[in-house]
Amino acid sequence: MKNSILVGALLLSSLSFGQKKNETSAAVEFKNKYAPAMQSGDMETAKKAILSAKEYIDLAAAHPDTKESAKTHYYKGEIYVAIADLADKKADSDLSAMVTDAFLEQAVKSIKMAHDDKKWSSDAGEASYRARFSLDKQANVKYKADKFSEAARLYQWQEAFASAVGIIDSAALYYGAACSERAGDFNAAAIGFSRAAKLDYRGAPTYSYASGAYRKAGDNAKSKEIIAEGRAKYPNDRDLLLELVNINIDENNAAGAEEALSDAIAADPNNKQLYYTIGTIYIELKENEKAEAALNKALEIDSTYMDAQYQLGAHLVSWGGDLKTEASNLKFGDAQYEVMLSQSKDVYQRAVAPLENYITANPDDVAILNILFQLHRSLGNTEKAAEFKARAA
Repeated sequence: MKNSILVGALLLSSLSFGQKKNETSAAVEFKNKYAPAMQSGDMETAKKAILSAKEYIDLAAAHPDTKESAKTHYYKGEIYVAIADLADKKADSDLSAMVTDAFLEQAVKSIKMAHDDKKWSSDAGEASYRARFSLDKQANVKYKADKFSEAARLYQWQEAFASAVGIIDSAALYYGAACSERAGDFNAAAIGFSRAAKLDYRGAPTYSYASGAYRKAGDNAKSKEIIAEGRAKYPNDRDLLLELVNINIDENNAAGAEEALSDAIAADPNNKQLYYTIGTIYIELKENEKAEAALNKALEIDSTYMDAQYQLGAHLVSWGGDLKTEASNLKFGDAQYEVMLSQSKDVYQRAVAPLENYITANPDDVAILNILFQLHRSLGNTEKAAEFKARAA
C-alpha cells in the first residue's frame, strides 16, 4: 500500500511537472529561439519558433495546474502579441488569419491577469507597451492607405492593451474615433470621441467632434448632451457654439439656432470674444447683416479689438464683392443692376474704418495694405488708393 501511495504521488508530481515543463518550454522557444531570430532578421525561423511557443503555452493555459499561473498568462500574452507583430512584419497570410479579434482578446486578458500579479506586473506592462507600439505603427499604415475601418480596429485594440495594465490611452481613443468617422461608423466615432473628450484630450474640438458624430448617427439628444457638457467647460468656444447651431439647423429649427446664440449672449453680454465668435458663425451661415452687427458689438465693447477689426473688414469686403459679382451676372438692362452696385459700394465703404483701424496697429501687414489699396480704388478715393499702394510696395 505504501508503495502504491508513493507511486501515485510520483505520478501526480510527474504530471504537474509535465505541465510546468510546457510553461518553461514556451518561454525557451520565445526567449531563446524567437527573439534571436527576429534580431537577425530570420523571419522563417522566428515563425517556426513562435508557433512552437504557442503550442506549449496553449497546453499550459488549458491545464488545471498552470491555467491560473501568472507566468503562463504573461507568456501567453507575449507570444500572442509576437504572432500579431510577426504577421504584420512578415505579411504572412497564415499568421494573419490567426490574429482575429478573439485571438487579441485572449492576449489582452492574459496580459491583464499577469499584470494583476505583483511579481509579473512590470513584465506585463512591458508586453502591453510592445503590443501598443506595434498596433500604432500598423494603424498608421492603414490610415495612410485610406483603410479607415482597419485602422480604427487597430487603434481600438491599442486602447484595450493599455486598459489591461491600467493605462488610459486617450490618443488611441481619439484616433480610433477619427478613423471610425472616416469609415462611416458614426456610432463608434461618437463613443470614442466622447470618451476622449471626457478625458479632456485636445480640449473643446473633441467635444465638437463627438457631437457631430452623434448628429451624423441620428442621435441629436446625445449630440446636445455632449455639447452642453463641452460648453460648461469652454463656454466661448466657436466650434462648440457652431455645432450647437448646426444641431438646430439639422432639425430645421432656425428659431432654435437663433435662440442658442441669444442664450450665449444673455449669459455673458459684455464678452467681446463671444460676439466675435457669433459674428464668425453668422459669416459661415451667410447671415451677412447679423455677422456685421455681432462684430460691431464686439468693437463697441473694445474698439481696439484687432481680431474683430480684421474679421469685420474682411467680411464686408467679401460681402461687397459678392454683391458686385451678382450685379455683373444680371441680364443686360436689369433695373437691379444699379441698385446692387450701390449696395456693394455702401458695404465697401463700411469696410474702410475697421481695416484702417487694424492697419494702424499692424502697419506692416502687406495683405491688408493691398486690400485697402483696392478698396479705395473701387470707391474712387485715388489719393488714398495711391497711399496704400505705395505702403504695400
